[in-house]
Amino acid sequence: MSVLAFVESANGKIKKAGFEGVSYAKNTADKTGGGAVTAIVFGAADAAELASLGEYGATTVLHVSNEADTTGMLDAVQAAAEKAGAKTIIFPFDVLGKAIAPRLAARLGAGLVSGAIAYPETSGSGIVVKKNVFSGKAIAHVEMATDIKVIAFSPNATGLNKVGGTANVEAFAPNMRASRIKQVEVKKQEGEIPLPEAELVVSAGRGMKGPENWGLIEELAHVLGAATACSRPVSDIGWRPHHEHVGQTGITVRPNLYIAVGISGAIQHLAGVNQSKVIVVINKDPEAPFFKAADYGIVGDAFEVLPRLIESVKKFKAAH
Repeated sequence: MSVLAFVESANGKIKKAGFEGVSYAKNTADKTGGGAVTAIVFGAADAAELASLGEYGATTVLHVSNEADTTGMLDAVQAAAEKAGAKTIIFPFDVLGKAIAPRLAARLGAGLVSGAIAYPETSGSGIVVKKNVFSGKAIAHVEMATDIKVIAFSPNATGLNKVGGTANVEAFAPNMRASRIKQVEVKKQEGEIPLPEAELVVSAGRGMKGPENWGLIEELAHVLGAATACSRPVSDIGWRPHHEHVGQTGITVRPNLYIAVGISGAIQHLAGVNQSKVIVVINKDPEAPFFKAADYGIVGDAFEVLPRLIESVKKFKAAH
């Protein structure tokens, strides 16, 4: 069964979620009949970068270099699915995936699973996809029996899987409706590592007492090679930009390591981070709810703990 993967690039590079999407598509294709995998890529990227998708299982790459908003992208993905004869379309469950996947499913009369956390498994009448429900408190096994299927996977949930191979790259210029959005200003995301792609995250809350103290968080993130994040109250009062807000109403992250400093651990915050592989909590309140979800906890003042932790990481890295 042919599978189509939605891929985004930025600054000339394929995003990590794009490679994950092709890996997800390849696994799905293998389990449902070994069909070809096609990737549709949006944004500027050179031929070598596009061809690298072949290492993860793509046989064909359709490159859309035209600028497009989500409506234009929707038109292009539908055209690509028809061109490839794809019965399954894969999206990352991120900002663009959330904006396009449901609309595509409605257009095509397709079944939709959003937030998949594992590769699909075959069943008697189709495939079964696992996803979190009730803010991560339970897992649902959703059977997809429709002819056309749309799956949006959670980034960092399944990882990357190189299978080798080469991809044929084609320029793709389908009919796309003109954008009705006027671009007024572009604000680029700050920080060394994009939060949705980060495998290590250092996050903080109101326990830092003010934005002037965020240097400790940034320094720890720098020595670890991590992204920085924050709780919603911190972004609401303007201490940190909104794109760093993680939680139920912000960004959902699934890093290998999530360090929470001065965050009490309200259920809304936990909903966005509880799928992290390892959670470390630093809080001076031993009764903070976050400790119940932590793999490791440090009860102490962040302004005493963080400098010692930063120094220890520096010494460890110097010795190794």
